[in-house]
Amino acid sequence: MTPSSDRASTALFGSRRVVYAAVLVATGLVLFVFESLIPRPLPWLKPGLANVAGLIALYLLGMREAIAVTLVRILVGALLLGTFFNPAFFLSLGGGMMAVFAMGTVRYVAKDAFSIIGISVCGAACHNLVQMWLAYALIVRRMELLFLLPAMLLAAVVTGTVVGLIGHLAVTGALGRLSATGRANDGG
Repeated sequence: MTPSSDRASTALFGSRRVVYAAVLVATGLVLFVFESLIPRPLPWLKPGLANVAGLIALYLLGMREAIAVTLVRILVGALLLGTFFNPAFFLSLGGGMMAVFAMGTVRYVAKDAFSIIGISVCGAACHNLVQMWLAYALIVRRMELLFLLPAMLLAAVVTGTVVGLIGHLAVTGALGRLSATGRANDGG
């Protein structure tokens, strides 16, 4: 991280953090509802665009806020779509929480080893693995479900890359604007 991006990332304190988190929740919800309207070739295949909100929160605000953004997005999204406490809700909750924990852990442990895109792919893979496990535990209870594993992991690489690219563009743009705002406030 460069000194200017350090200054930009530390500029997000207090009420501004809450506002940024709320904007990310709202963005995630819009993407979540939009995704639910897109026809899917397979019932379990979604682009996961709503996960961009948690990824951006992780990079701009931190792990705690990323968890909060993801959790609130999933809860409110389930209420909006009428899936609260049905199996789809638990699949979404389990996958979303595991994705954020995995991304945060990889970012913390191997900060310089992975780009935001690599961390997003890791989150997408963990999301799909947990959803598969939950589908087995709650719905299917058949070992044949494992035949979907290669397709789900391939989908995770594709969707994780797309989410990571979008997250990279958003984080880079936000840090640039925050850095410019910091320079303007410093008189530089």
